[in-house]
Amino acid sequence: MRTKLLFALIPMFAASCGTMEGGGAPGGPMHVVSDTVISGFAFPESVGCDASEKVLYVSQFGGTELKPGEKDGKGFISKVALDGRVIEQRAFSDTMNKPKGIWVEGGRLWVTDIDGVWIFDTRSKKGRKIAIPGAEFANDVTMRNGVVWVSDNRTDQLFRIEPADFLDASTEPRVTTVWAKREVYPNGLWPAKDGTLLMAGFLAADKPKPVYSMGHDNMTKPVTQPIGRLDGLAQLPDGSLLATDWDSGSFFRYTVQDGVQPLAKNFKGPADFCTMGDTAYVPDLVQGQVRIVKLAR
Repeated sequence: MRTKLLFALIPMFAASCGTMEGGGAPGGPMHVVSDTVISGFAFPESVGCDASEKVLYVSQFGGTELKPGEKDGKGFISKVALDGRVIEQRAFSDTMNKPKGIWVEGGRLWVTDIDGVWIFDTRSKKGRKIAIPGAEFANDVTMRNGVVWVSDNRTDQLFRIEPADFLDASTEPRVTTVWAKREVYPNGLWPAKDGTLLMAGFLAADKPKPVYSMGHDNMTKPVTQPIGRLDGLAQLPDGSLLATDWDSGSFFRYTVQDGVQPLAKNFKGPADFCTMGDTAYVPDLVQGQVRIVKLAR
C-alpha cells in the first residue's frame, strides 16, 4: 500500500543494483543491519517517504479498536522524522476515516480513505477528497505520468483517476473502473520500470496470492509464485521486489532466481512501507508500530 519513493532517488540500491533501465541480473542477497521498533502509533497502515523534505508521513486509523472499514472520522496522518520522532501528530486538519496507502511526490500527498482518495499540498496543507464510485475499501494509491491508480482489495477492483493533481476545486478529474472481479484482490501498487503496473495480491490465508503485472492493454498476469496475503510493494532498480506478507508476518525481497528472502520477521500486521536511502520504514498495523529496517548487501 506502497507512498513510495522512486528508486532512482535511492543511492544505496541504485549503486548496488545497476541503473533503472539496465535490467541486469539482481544483485546478491540483502541482509538487515538494524531493525528498530518505534511504538505509540494508532493502527499505522502506510508510511510515505517525502524524499525532498527527508520526512515520513504515517497514515493511522486512530481509536482503540481495529476497524479498517468504519467511517468514524478518527483517522489522521502524522508527519514523522526519519528516526521515528513525531513532528506533527496531525499533519492535516481535514477529517479522515481510515486513511491507508500513501504516495508522496512533487509536494503532493495522495492517500486512500475507504470510498475515495485525498490529495494534499504538503506545504500549504490544503486538501481535497474525491469519491470513487463503486469503491468500498480503497487501499493503495500510486501515481505515474499524471494518472493516479487506486486498488480495492475487498471488491477486487482497480480504479484510474486523471488528472492526478485535482487539488484545485475547479479541476474535475475523470474516475474510471479499469477492471473488476479478476480474483487479483489488489493491495499494494507500484509503477514498474518497464511501464507496467505491479499489484500485490491479497486474499484469505488459505489461498496465497502472487504479485501481478498489468500492461497497457489492462490485462493482468502473475509475475511471482503464490506467496501469501501481500500488502506493501516496491520494485528495486534490478527488477527484484520488496513486499510485506500477512501470512508469514514478514518484510521480504523476491527474485525470480531465488524466490522469497525474508528480511524482517515477527510482524502481526505488516502493511504499506516506503524506502529512503538504505532504509525501509515498515508499519505494523496490528501492533501500532513502525519498524525502521536498515538494509545492506
